[in-house]
Amino acid sequence: MTKYDFETIIDRRGTGCLKWDAWSRRGHAPDDLPLWVADMDFKTAPAAIEALTERVQHGVFGYTMATDGYCEAVQSWFERRHGWRPERKWLVMTPGVVFALAVAINAFTQPGDHVIIQPPVYYPFSLMIQDNGRKMAASPLLYQDGRYTMDYEGFERQLEKTGAKLFILCNPHNPVGRAWTADELRRIGDICLRHGVTVVADEIHADFARPGFKHVPYASLGERYARHAVVCTAPSKTFNLAGLQLSNIFIPDPDLRAAFKRARNRTGYDEPSVLGITAAQACYERGEEWLDKLKKVLDGNYAVLQAAVDRMPGVSLVPLESTYLPWLDCRGLGLDDAGIKRLVEQDAKLWLDLGTMFGPEGSGFVRMNLASPKALIEQACHRLEQAVAKLAK
Repeated sequence: MTKYDFETIIDRRGTGCLKWDAWSRRGHAPDDLPLWVADMDFKTAPAAIEALTERVQHGVFGYTMATDGYCEAVQSWFERRHGWRPERKWLVMTPGVVFALAVAINAFTQPGDHVIIQPPVYYPFSLMIQDNGRKMAASPLLYQDGRYTMDYEGFERQLEKTGAKLFILCNPHNPVGRAWTADELRRIGDICLRHGVTVVADEIHADFARPGFKHVPYASLGERYARHAVVCTAPSKTFNLAGLQLSNIFIPDPDLRAAFKRARNRTGYDEPSVLGITAAQACYERGEEWLDKLKKVLDGNYAVLQAAVDRMPGVSLVPLESTYLPWLDCRGLGLDDAGIKRLVEQDAKLWLDLGTMFGPEGSGFVRMNLASPKALIEQACHRLEQAVAKLAK
């Protein structure tokens, strides 16, 4: 028996689980297989379960702060895994990365200002911009020969046109799966420096770089970049802890950090969750082996998907460098987005994220979540393969 169980299918129905229980309110059938929202169908690391059990037995759940041990665990994790040790004084805690994005928008821009993003990109970026009374400036990624790259010239033109002073960077990029290189980050960073743009880097998927790739924290590029950066991290994706509401935001510049804290405090948020703190520290201290095993499982699931896609005429897989959310190019099927939706949901009985959620640049694509036991991924691939075969006839 293996030390970690990534094979057992855990029944999450009836637990208030967004992924499995929200089907009716999201317009899906109860037998649609949900591989959409980015959480995992695996139990978290045993270290977290053990630490939480002990903390619950303590029985007192009062106001909580980050201890020296917690801060050291977080710092050490980034140093070991990514070669970057953030300073303790940089740390600002929030209940989530999307929360932090909203705080940054309010801290560093005024109503009516433009905020620049690179679609197709995680859809809460545009929602937070618009919901907070700002305007979205889009610099779409370039897609050529099955690979996405940044449009540096187009990005700079948008800055000149809109006067945007805030850039939300997705690093690694969700949904296209790029692990941006140091050279790519420096090049976009240099443009931002020339135009006085603050970079808010969403690095929540940092720990999922696939073999042959690495995550480069934006603030690790050097002091000149770090001084104008807000780096958003969390244990939630890495260890499946989203429900515990805890993120670690690193802001090297004291003025930016003070402005961010003022905007955060205006929301009424104060101390972090005691259970979030407990689980995160345990994972960062003792969850490394579990994560390494998990990543091998995810690589195996990716191989299953790749083999299935190879048998689907009209569908191709954008190479996945990081995250556990592959991006499927379905434009070769000859369907519009409504047709792709029918194929996925009615014919294949799958609940995936349609590409248009990530902006019009996602038209013709779908995003699939691989963080489930292999048996479920095989089932999903079989359903999709059957639906595509039926369409071909």
